[in-house]
Amino acid sequence: MDLFERMLELSGQGFYCAQILMILALESEEKEDPDLIRAMSGLNGGLGFSGRVCGALTGGCCFLGYFLGKGEAEELEDPEASILIQKLADWFEEWTKSRYGGCTCREILEGDPGNKMKRCPELVEEVYQKCVELLSEKGGLP
Repeated sequence: MDLFERMLELSGQGFYCAQILMILALESEEKEDPDLIRAMSGLNGGLGFSGRVCGALTGGCCFLGYFLGKGEAEELEDPEASILIQKLADWFEEWTKSRYGGCTCREILEGDPGNKMKRCPELVEEVYQKCVELLSEKGGLP
């Protein structure tokens, strides 16, 4: 199954942008973590479906954090974590502004719920690809 098909399958199961990105991160290591996926739901729809910061962006930041962040007391965050997350945010802002005039869910959807099916799958796929690209430039997925 290719990436887009997998994303559509997850969407059909009721998962949203941020959750889909984290599921893909976990699956890259053949892991599951329902508690983490549940927590990610707070980012969906622009922070609790408020239309604010797009869940694809915040989910992408979490995707990078999953691989680069600190998870245990003894663990150190990768020194490039913040830089890569900033690169993702800068790229996302440029990419969405050029296409939709802004980077919030409200701006991306332009008040049309139908745009969710037209725009979000491509957007989530682009964020995923950008995250993988950033991690690859750094040396690949840990």
